Amino acid sequence: MTANHLLILAALWLQGALALGLLWRMGAIRLPLVTSGKVSIGAVALSREPWPDREKQVSNAFDNQFQLPVLFFVGAGAALFLGPLLLEVVLAWLFVLSRIVHAAIHITSNHVVRRFWAYSFGYVALVVLWLDLAVRLVLAAFHVGA
Repeated sequence: MTANHLLILAALWLQGALALGLLWRMGAIRLPLVTSGKVSIGAVALSREPWPDREKQVSNAFDNQFQLPVLFFVGAGAALFLGPLLLEVVLAWLFVLSRIVHAAIHITSNHVVRRFWAYSFGYVALVVLWLDLAVRLVLAAFHVGA
């Protein structure tokens, strides 16, 4: 296993840790609300509406970790399979760092324009990663066919 493999795995781990951290934070907000009776379990069984805005921010940030990051996991897996190049390591880390910034904005100020730019930065890094991998796959296919 190369250093690039380890760096991609570390980025994957950090992305997963971000989702788990947001889940923990969401629980830390929800549990006191339910145990104090401020929010009833029945009221939130089928709707998020009864939760206060603070919980919704964290819940939305958590849910967002299962959108673009799913494509990141696939791309990182492909990079690991092919043997990750330095470019792919850099793109993976830029993506994960953008997700951390995005989540931090989401659960603090929730400034939509800043959140959009953090999201867009990660999106571009992910698209470039996928394009890079697509080129590598096509080149590998031609090499195998030759």
